[in-house]
Amino acid sequence: MGKDKTGVKLIANNKKVYHDFFIEEKIEAGIALYGTEIKSLRQGKCSVKESYIGIENGEAFIYGMHIPPYEKGNIFNRDPLRTRKLLLHKQETRKLLGKLTEKGYTIVPLQVYLKGSLCKVEIGLAKGKKLYDKREAIAARDQKREAERDFKVSLK
Repeated sequence: MGKDKTGVKLIANNKKVYHDFFIEEKIEAGIALYGTEIKSLRQGKCSVKESYIGIENGEAFIYGMHIPPYEKGNIFNRDPLRTRKLLLHKQETRKLLGKLTEKGYTIVPLQVYLKGSLCKVEIGLAKGKKLYDKREAIAARDQKREAERDFKVSLK
C-alpha cells in the first residue's frame, strides 16, 4: 500500500465489482469525513466490498463503507458503517441521477485512495452482468492465462 509516483496511496480496492458489473464511466469524488476516520484511513484500514452509492435530494452518499474505529480515538470515534456524503459537482450528480433512472444501472465504489492529503473515492457507473457474461469473462481470462503460460514455456 505504498505511494506510487503520482503521490497516490491506495487504501481499498473493490475487485469484485469488475466481476459483477460492466464499468462504463469512472468519476473521482471526495468523501466528507471526521478526524478519527481520516486517521484510520491513513493507517490503511477501509473496506468497500459491500458498499454502494445512492443519490438523495441532489447529493450523493456512500452506504456500507466500513472504516474501523481509530484505536486512539476514544469518544470521538464514529459509527464504522455510517452513511458518508460524497463531494461531487452538481453537474456530475445530475448526470449520475439521469443514468440511474435507466434500467440496469447502478453506482459502485471502485477504490479508495489518498491523493496528497485528501481522501478520494473512485466511483463507477456500472451495468450489471448476466451469468453468461461472467462465464465469458472467466473463459477469456483462462485462455489468456494459457497463452501466457505457453509463451513462457516456448521462451525457455
